[in-house]
Amino acid sequence: MTTEPEANSGKAQGRQRSLAARLVIVAAVWSTIALALAGIFLVSLYQRSSERAFDAQLEVHIKALIAEMLETDATATTGVATTKVTAPTYRGDPRFSLPLSGWYWTVRRADSPAILYASASLVGDPLNTPPIGQSDESAGFIVGPTGDEIRVLQQRISIEDSAYVIAVGAATAGFWADITEFARMVALTLCLVGLGLILAIFFQVRVGLRPLMRLRASLSAVRQGDAERIDEALPREIAPLAVELNALIVSNKEIVERARTHVGNLAHGLKTPLSVIANEARASGGPLADKVTEQTAIMSTQIQHHLERARMAAQRRVIGVSCETEPVLGRLIRAMGKIYRDKGVEVSFDQHGAIRFRGESQDLEEMSGNLIDNACKWASSKVVVQVAPLTDSATNRDMFTITVEDDGPGLTPDERAEAVKRGRRLDETVPGTGLGLSIVADLAALYGGSFELDGSRFGGLKARLLLPALNRV
Repeated sequence: MTTEPEANSGKAQGRQRSLAARLVIVAAVWSTIALALAGIFLVSLYQRSSERAFDAQLEVHIKALIAEMLETDATATTGVATTKVTAPTYRGDPRFSLPLSGWYWTVRRADSPAILYASASLVGDPLNTPPIGQSDESAGFIVGPTGDEIRVLQQRISIEDSAYVIAVGAATAGFWADITEFARMVALTLCLVGLGLILAIFFQVRVGLRPLMRLRASLSAVRQGDAERIDEALPREIAPLAVELNALIVSNKEIVERARTHVGNLAHGLKTPLSVIANEARASGGPLADKVTEQTAIMSTQIQHHLERARMAAQRRVIGVSCETEPVLGRLIRAMGKIYRDKGVEVSFDQHGAIRFRGESQDLEEMSGNLIDNACKWASSKVVVQVAPLTDSATNRDMFTITVEDDGPGLTPDERAEAVKRGRRLDETVPGTGLGLSIVADLAALYGGSFELDGSRFGGLKARLLLPALNRV
């Protein structure tokens, strides 16, 4: 049976995540988003700048076309200069003369879509420019004669009573190629910067959390019994935590010591009067004296049982108490082998790896001793003791099992349920108080473990004890 605080602790442990991983992941996600937005902004700025530079280049060609179209004539009689429009033959860029080169210009009247003049590069094909509307200048993208994208700049001019629209366009293949190359370089640069930032954050987190690792190691040493206090030589942000933990450890020890003192006083105060009563009854003789002797023995056993439970309830809360299982069980098996040598019972022991019990050795010895002694008492010739590590799936805690099997007569399911009840003896001919298995069940429950009986593979009884293990961190 698992107590509620321990179950909640196990569930919380199952949900825990690495603090370092959280910090690195959050910083990495934020850096990635920030760098991505910065990259988009930089590429957008470069594109707008490139468009302005491209339009400025087209505007130069428009101004050159306007200058070539206007012809000024001054009459001799009036001396007044007049301006008239002439057909331009502009070749400011050789590409305007190459057929379908991607560089084009046209001149038309503002009130008619018909082309008046066009560059030689169009070779008779139309340049489908959009309407200029009410503005004097517009820019945009259109589809050229060969199906490629064209950037077109249009400008309206008025000459005497007529309005003309001059359009100059150029293919954008090189324009977009420059922007794509710039975007690629920006992406590569920002990726390198991002990787550098994530690496720097990783090392920063590792270095920043190193004092917490030291605190964890120090607390683990106290928990395993290798140290009595937590090292307080830590940064000032977490040093108060170590101080408070040390104060808690000291307070815990003081409480346990007081509990032990009270338990000892109670044991002394009860056992002495019972001993006096039992001695007087044995000296008196008679049926009444025999009954008193019998009941005082039962009372003594019950007192011992409950005092052990009280001591255990206090002791299991002591920080840093643990023991190796193999030496304790080894001593018990050697002792049982000597005790039951004449009966011819063979006791074998098997343990999978090094296992450390999170509790006192005398408690492990009491629980295991009861099970092994009970198995040897009822076995015909064989008792098998096995110890194996286990992880509790419900609480995610490190546990281990002690399994004791014998080849004796065994018990029925109903008898197994009765056997763990306090004071129940299924065979009155065998010496005992009937408290052994109930003590095992109570101690296992106090440690957050469990105890159960089942049928053995050898035909007898199998006792399975589940106890908490100390995992080294």
